[in-house]
Amino acid sequence: MNKRTLTRAAAVLFAIVLILVVRNQVNVYLKRQASAREIEARQLTFDELRPVALRKCQLERFGEVNDGGYLTCGNLLGGVGAAYSYGISGYDQWGCQVSTRFQVATHQYDCFNTDVPSCPGGGTRFHPECVGAVRKSEDGREFDSIAGQMQKNGDAGKQIVVKMDIEEAEWDVLARASDDTLARIDQLIIEMHGVPGERALEVVRRLKQFFHVAHFHTNNFSCVEHLGPFPSWAYEVTFVSKHLDEADSASAVTLPHPLDALNNPNVPDCRPAQFRVKGS
Repeated sequence: MNKRTLTRAAAVLFAIVLILVVRNQVNVYLKRQASAREIEARQLTFDELRPVALRKCQLERFGEVNDGGYLTCGNLLGGVGAAYSYGISGYDQWGCQVSTRFQVATHQYDCFNTDVPSCPGGGTRFHPECVGAVRKSEDGREFDSIAGQMQKNGDAGKQIVVKMDIEEAEWDVLARASDDTLARIDQLIIEMHGVPGERALEVVRRLKQFFHVAHFHTNNFSCVEHLGPFPSWAYEVTFVSKHLDEADSASAVTLPHPLDALNNPNVPDCRPAQFRVKGS
């Protein structure tokens, strides 16, 4: 191999190495940018979930003593025509209490655990189906949208209250719910999971077009440090329709609420939720 050939080979090798180095630097830069956007989206989402004091809402605890109990504006449930409880895993005191107290049907949905919860004297109706963004069958399980299930149950023209704990599927379900569906929900009591970047921010901001955030509670089964400012991977939020109540700017919200309870009573709570003060 002559000198000219060696020189050319060296030049080609240098060019390849340079391209690989540049490509690696570009990938590192893009990952840093994506990480920065994700962190900012998390902070903005967290701040959007800051609860506000409401003029009418009187929070009460419905459901289990620990995991499965949710704070709900009990005095604002009088106008609902039905309740929908999504993701029940074989137990649903929330749905049973709403049904018996307000004498409305509570439709319970779960296609993964089809054990029917007990509710003596209540009007609960179990459906071995899950809520989804659209109607479909997947792996032998049936899914349908909130609107589709309301239609099948004869509730299309009613106001409803919704409790939802569906392990991250909530983001897709709520992102694709129609404006009419969201307007039909008087209260949405939901356990949210994770913070899927800018998509979570979009979903929460859309919900806030229809709802006030009345309450926020971290689930101490899922305390984490890497999702700051969120203290936990799962967190319960109570959304109240703006047609039912209005914010009281003269009052403040104290967290945790006196009615909050540890989801897991055997371990400490997560670090307190520290929302940024507006304007900071």
